[in-house]
Amino acid sequence: MRAYLATTGVLFALLALAHLLRTIAESSRLATDPWFILEGPGIGIAAGAICVWAWRLLRLQATSR
Repeated sequence: MRAYLATTGVLFALLALAHLLRTIAESSRLATDPWFILEGPGIGIAAGAICVWAWRLLRLQATSR
């Protein structure tokens, strides 16, 4: 379970970082394309939340041993 949580945390952190960088690179699209909020920052925020959740579960599992 620990390996799964660590892998999930890392993968979702990379996904969040990629969407953050994409949002910065394509920031001009925010003014012209209202659906870009879901594609760029929306997915990045959701991935970041899952990343934090996975790392918190991993940390809780480590302290409960």
